[in-house]
Amino acid sequence: MGILNGNPKEEPMHYGEVIGCWAYAGANKGLISGYEGFINHAGDEDLKALLKDAVDMMKEENEAVERVLKENGVTPPPSLPDRAKANAEEIPVGARYMDPEISAAVSINVGQGLVSCSQVIGQCLREDIAMMFSKFHADRLLFGMRLLRLNKEKGWVIPPPLHGATFNK
Repeated sequence: MGILNGNPKEEPMHYGEVIGCWAYAGANKGLISGYEGFINHAGDEDLKALLKDAVDMMKEENEAVERVLKENGVTPPPSLPDRAKANAEEIPVGARYMDPEISAAVSINVGQGLVSCSQVIGQCLREDIAMMFSKFHADRLLFGMRLLRLNKEKGWVIPPPLHGATFNK
């Protein structure tokens, strides 16, 4: 097998794996910054808790991804500065993101994260990297289900036209 000797940690990363890992960590860093801002704007305590869980999840993912990048001689993407903490009540109403807006944006990001994980998994030759992103995919799927449940409970879901649904007039 040559350089693909069966021990993934001894195999070099190929360019697709490098850019997949690097881009994923960079995207997470942007989302972490955005979610820290959303925490400042959110009024709903359940939404704040979910956002904090998402930030923690992405920070843990980045630690794992950056460790792999560094072990392979690749400098990880730069980090953004931490957001200052703010009280949502002090943010003017017209400038404040509302809870349904925050939840909708995070819901979109969940779908994008699932696709990103799948893309990296699909191009991997290294089993360790594929398994790492499989775990990320599973974690995001579970997070997405928690978010969907919250959206339904809070009445924040705006469904598309429902096929076959009958409505009383």
